[in-house]
Amino acid sequence: MIKKVTVFLLGLLLLIPLNGMAAAESPISVDMHYLVVSPTEDGSTNMMNMVNFTNTTSEEYKGDGTGEAVLNVTIPTGATGFSFLDNKTAQKQVDTGFITTDPIPANQTVVLPYSYRMVKGEEINLSFEYPVQAMQILVPEGMGSIEFKNVTATNQGLFKMDDQNYQGYSVEGIQAKQSFTMIYDKDKQPAASETQGSSELGAGEANTNVTKTAPAFHNPGHLRMWAQSPLKTFDPHVFIIVMAAIIIAALSYFGYFRMKARAEEKRIGADKEESAFKNLMAKQKAIMDKILELEENFGDGNMSEEDYQAKLAAYKQHLVQVKINLRQFVE
Repeated sequence: MIKKVTVFLLGLLLLIPLNGMAAAESPISVDMHYLVVSPTEDGSTNMMNMVNFTNTTSEEYKGDGTGEAVLNVTIPTGATGFSFLDNKTAQKQVDTGFITTDPIPANQTVVLPYSYRMVKGEEINLSFEYPVQAMQILVPEGMGSIEFKNVTATNQGLFKMDDQNYQGYSVEGIQAKQSFTMIYDKDKQPAASETQGSSELGAGEANTNVTKTAPAFHNPGHLRMWAQSPLKTFDPHVFIIVMAAIIIAALSYFGYFRMKARAEEKRIGADKEESAFKNLMAKQKAIMDKILELEENFGDGNMSEEDYQAKLAAYKQHLVQVKINLRQFVE
């Protein structure tokens, strides 16, 4: 019982959705899509993507059976300079983007990194072949801002990853084939208030109204739910800690006389699992930071492509293993 309560409370603090939250109606789901948007020297817009595709079924996924494609990845119309940054995954370019041909094992995740460029000043129309649970869009500090159309986005404010600050935006619950538009302006910097909090962006609206301060990668759905609850005047982290303490204390008191020894063992076990969970979450974020840093170094010409590909493959392998280990906490 203690284990279940602890895992539930920790679930309220999840920084990103995990594989267990994948949409049941689709065999393939994107649990997280990271996109780093930045200007290039020639004035175009660089779009660096890293996407987690998860096979949500208990069988190996080989595609929809209509062709050789296992995964179909769409890139916007007008994109140029496409680059697939993984030399271990078999892929082919097609008119709408690219396809992969390697089967995906049951209940496993593949991470596909790729990039392309868009013409400066043009609206960027995005649509995906699979449902996307959450998309994180990052803009390096001082390199502009983004407005959205036809989707509800959350401005997560300014945060630091290693030595680089980023303006963060989040979009949740993107349906397969759903289209929305990003308008990137490298010369328009976010307002001061937007670098400190999160803003709700309605369809076609600019990110102007700050609603709640949020650290990077907090789940926007949880933040909105808390802000609309009668408990919104309390600090949510303090409240969760207090409630966890009350629940655990009550359970311990109830079983004091007859199950004292067993309750103590469960408490110790729950503490170990909580520690393991937090360590895995920290590892996942650290790997994502390293991948972003690796991409920047490669883009700046500070390393060879051979070194880049080798390090990227190692980071990817480590990331997949961490996500596999995390699944045990939500199944």
